[in-house]
Amino acid sequence: MASLRLDAVRKVYDNGHVGVEGATFDIADGEFLVLVGPSGCGKSTLLRMIAGLETISSGTLSIGDRVVNDVAPKDRDIAMVFQSYALYPHMTVEENLGFGLKLRDTPKDEIARRVAEAADTLELGSMLARKPGQLSGGQRQRVALGRALVRNPSVFLLDEPLSNLDARLRMTMRVELARLHRRVGTTMIYVTHDQIEAMTLGQRIVVLKDGRIQQIDTPMALYSRPANLFVAGFLGSPAMNLLRGTVIERDGLRLDTGCMVVSLGDNAIARAHLGRELVAGLRPEDLAPVAGEASGARLEAQLELVEPVGNEIFLNLRCGKQALVARVPPQELPEPGGTIALGFAPERLHLFDPHTEARLS
Repeated sequence: MASLRLDAVRKVYDNGHVGVEGATFDIADGEFLVLVGPSGCGKSTLLRMIAGLETISSGTLSIGDRVVNDVAPKDRDIAMVFQSYALYPHMTVEENLGFGLKLRDTPKDEIARRVAEAADTLELGSMLARKPGQLSGGQRQRVALGRALVRNPSVFLLDEPLSNLDARLRMTMRVELARLHRRVGTTMIYVTHDQIEAMTLGQRIVVLKDGRIQQIDTPMALYSRPANLFVAGFLGSPAMNLLRGTVIERDGLRLDTGCMVVSLGDNAIARAHLGRELVAGLRPEDLAPVAGEASGARLEAQLELVEPVGNEIFLNLRCGKQALVARVPPQELPEPGGTIALGFAPERLHLFDPHTEARLS
């Protein structure tokens, strides 16, 4: 196992495009770190620089105590699992698992021992004689993981390894990956565009946009205290409701969005921005229907669609061009088309500067 350190790591391509800008963070020995962001944000580029598959334009990358900027990929003691399984179709599972060790002239008895250990860890023991064409997608992905596992690397790099699987299998494989990490304790860096994967797998998450790091923190810290509007809107399903308006004082502090007036409660940040624009964020689960003239912070919107999904209901709401979503427990609700009042706890509001997009705290 090994720790990693990135210090102002930058990637600039020949055409001048900046793929990654000034990435600085540490990865602890044995940590499961996730790089997440939309397509083109630089997460795979960053992973490939750690692997040695992309050159680093500036900055330093250290694995353990060694700077590896100019170290060849094969000498970095890392193993990489790609989105495509990249298995040899003419080889058995056993041969696929041991092929990398064979290329390194590892003794046959050592190859057999490591292959047996990896097969046991990934429950592949009954499939060693099969070829990839006889395996399901999930089984092939486990073989790809096993091929990396047998090398006992200091660092695992995983580049969207579950994106080719169906939704049910992705859920199963997420559990298997988490279990594998607990069992082997190896440092893992995982790239995904799927924020659910990021939230469920990562001990810490690095959120990227346009090559720049937006925030690094634990999953729940990112969810409960997003650093800016991008993180607030990216993490969470459904996404956070973002209401842009002007802070006014009318029977207390309120946010006037033009189509609705949202009560802000006695909020010190809002009071400091009286007469100015703010963006208020509310998670869908923080909104709940209220009856009559119930006191407290509230908003009113037109109910467009009710989506019952079993243990919860999604309410799709609209006020002018502003779309909102509320997540509520099963209950009696008005028919779509009418107006519904929703209350919330003022302390659950997230307030952002509309110009810098930074969180106000």
